[in-house]
Amino acid sequence: MTAEQLISFARGAPSLDIVDVEGLKAAAVRAFDADPAGVTAYGTSVGYLPLRKWIAEKHGVQADQVLVTNGSLQADAFLFEHLVRPGDAVVVERPTYDRTLLNLQRMGSELHGISVQPDGLDTAELRKLLESGVRPRLAHVIPNYQNPAGMTLSLEKRRELLDLAAEYEFIIFEDDPYADIRFRGEALPSMLSLDTRNVVVHASSFTKTVCPGVRVGYLVGSADLIADIAKNATSLYISPGMVSQAIVHQFCVSGDIDRSIETVRAALGERARVLAESLRRHLPQARFVEPDGGYFLWVEFPEDVLVDRLAPAAAERGVAVVKGSDFVLDGGRHALRLAFSAVTVDRIDEGVRRLAEAVEAVRS
Repeated sequence: MTAEQLISFARGAPSLDIVDVEGLKAAAVRAFDADPAGVTAYGTSVGYLPLRKWIAEKHGVQADQVLVTNGSLQADAFLFEHLVRPGDAVVVERPTYDRTLLNLQRMGSELHGISVQPDGLDTAELRKLLESGVRPRLAHVIPNYQNPAGMTLSLEKRRELLDLAAEYEFIIFEDDPYADIRFRGEALPSMLSLDTRNVVVHASSFTKTVCPGVRVGYLVGSADLIADIAKNATSLYISPGMVSQAIVHQFCVSGDIDRSIETVRAALGERARVLAESLRRHLPQARFVEPDGGYFLWVEFPEDVLVDRLAPAAAERGVAVVKGSDFVLDGGRHALRLAFSAVTVDRIDEGVRRLAEAVEAVRS
């Protein structure tokens, strides 16, 4: 199977046609011209200071509440390392991002998966868990266009989650890299912006709005928390990559990022719509919630379709998918995550048609 023949719904990354390569090249030249000393030096462990300030203004916080990292996964890792000890209870969504699960399992935390509904995390289920005596250190939540399920946490549930965190004294880790990639409905306020009791730590990334290759993410929290994590960051790497962060800063202050977001929104909105139409046409037995933004759509099949058999059958037909079982502590045997971000519109229907062939093959 050649790369041209393969249709991959596996990777959560944008296709090259929606990356502003020319804008990034121009931003790189401006970064080196404007601040050659800052771009080429070690820098500080909290990241490139002008970008740190820009992020702080975007979120309405002080600059000392922001740590800029090499991608948001590193922001996650810094926070987990700082807050979570072996045996600590941690709440995660069910399903949730597979790398988050792996990292928390590796740290020896006691994981509690809470179901995701069409309007996000099941807060009633979480309340029952808390009332049973479980006292989590942390609740990891992806509120917008969740990876992998594509759901969005409703405003009512955001407020309820904040109340639960204050009442039961745990941190909400708002992992929010997809927020700007909204192509339907109204934007909801972040839990960070609604937080009056200092229970939220927020992470995001420029991977989805600029491109994955820049590897620039960030963490927003209390100044004390950020200062403590910055000390660990200094020991780990002295500073993150100043070149990429300075390029991102120039891309942001020029307004190129706003144009980039519009391009990505328009393209992914069309891809999500076409994917949903193709699923309804070729796989009417599949259940899914059409996302309002982001990169992913979660598909659930009837019980006679096992994804352990479906994924290799799809691969034989030139379609790459990710098994639902990768995103949960247990279960997910009849579900797939489909990433529509990297598949152009002219290839989506053919990809779903091949997937439907694979479903028929494993059912018979």
